[in-house]
Formats: sequence, structure tokens, C-alpha cells
Amino acid sequence: MRRLTLIRHGRPVIEPDLPASAWELAADAVADVRGLVEPVGTWFSSPEPKVLATARLLTGSDVTTVRDLREAERTAVWMEDPAEFHLAVRRAFADPDRVPVLGWEPLTMARQRVVAAVRGLLAQTAGDVVLVGHGTAWTLLVADVTGNQPDLESWTHMRMPDVAALDISPDGSARLFRNWGA
Repeated sequence: MRRLTLIRHGRPVIEPDLPASAWELAADAVADVRGLVEPVGTWFSSPEPKVLATARLLTGSDVTTVRDLREAERTAVWMEDPAEFHLAVRRAFADPDRVPVLGWEPLTMARQRVVAAVRGLLAQTAGDVVLVGHGTAWTLLVADVTGNQPDLESWTHMRMPDVAALDISPDGSARLFRNWGA
């Protein structure tokens, strides 16, 4: 049995004129990130600045960036109202083959990209694996590896930062060991 630990990045500095993929980790989020327990394993991270900064704060180990661990792509369409953003994400999960907002990547494409990257990392890495990334990407991944539907309630209550962990059996099946917010 192997452990796959998923870490959601810390709170970013929101810059409405930039895509979220370019946002940095907020200075006042450092204490929250450092408050997480450092999981053991081989570390991989999305290349986005806020994510890589989160990973580097958490471990003294090497962190390898993996381009395909990035979040579902969203252009710089800023939504001031969080409820509007949540509604758009829920539409994306309800119909993952469609673009819910102009400039957003369909979730089917994001799921294929993230799952393929993680399966590849698990195949080529011995022992436990720690991945630092994004809420929507991890929601898609957990659904895929556990054979369940995406858990939007867990997505809604995810913190920045947050941690979930799965036990991966030798046959590749997975069981959620620790859910977000635990």
C-alpha cells in the first residue's frame, strides 16, 4: 500500500488583470502553509507560482514541477462575486465536456491531463508520493482514482491550504484515507 498525499496551495495574491495561473502566494498565507504537517514521500508540484511556493515552504526535499498538474485552465476572466465563480465551476462539473465560461478549459480535458500525469508519476516513483496543486484538479483526480463522482461538497469546503490523502493498492485502486479539512 502506498500513500498519495494531495496538497492544495495556500492563499494567493489575487490580481484580477492576470490569469490565476500567474498569481503568487500571499505573504500572509505563509503561516497557514507552514502550519501543515510535512508529508513524507517524493514531491511533485504544479509549476504555478503560488503552488511551487507552497511546496517549497513545506519541504526541505527537492520538488519536481510537472506542467500537467496545473489547474483547469482559466483565462483572466475575473469574477468579483465568489458565488458567480462557484456557479461557473458547478456548471463545469455538471457538463465537463463543455466550456462553462469563455476561455476556460473543459473539465474532461483537465481530468485527462491531470490523471495521466499522476498515473505516470505513480508508475515511475517508488514509495509514497506528495503532489502540490489545485482544488479543481484534485477533485477530478480523486473522483477518477476512487471511481466516484466528483465531490463538489468537498471542493466547496476546501481551504487554502488543505490536505487530502489516498491509499493506493498495488492493483491501482484507491481509497480516500483523509478528506479535505480533516
